[in-house]
Amino acid sequence: MSTIPSSLSREKPLHWVASAKKDYLSFPAEVQDEMGYALGLAQLGAKHPNAKSWKGEGPGILEIVEDHRGDTYRAVYAVRFSDVVYVLHAFQKKSKQGIKTPLTDVKLIAERLKRAQADYESRGKP
Repeated sequence: MSTIPSSLSREKPLHWVASAKKDYLSFPAEVQDEMGYALGLAQLGAKHPNAKSWKGEGPGILEIVEDHRGDTYRAVYAVRFSDVVYVLHAFQKKSKQGIKTPLTDVKLIAERLKRAQADYESRGKP
């Protein structure tokens, strides 16, 4: 079980980029529950035990993966900002060959991270 940092001052808001929330809400309830718990921990400054670093975009980008009835669901989110968590992408992995994330999803995550960075900076919080 994750522990919540004692230095916690407040819960960070959760911001969804583009269609991430709509896509997340299309997941089975059991998947939403577990991913929602991981996102809630991120808002409190903690990390879900199954969350892992997303490769390729530097520190502070995490991924949570849930398997449900033979399907794999993923959510990628940014915790690198001091007072907000951005959910960049939520998707069902379609490929049954290998574990590699499709390039279209990788590119989408990179683009949404740029949008999250721009949004964060526009709020006056560089």
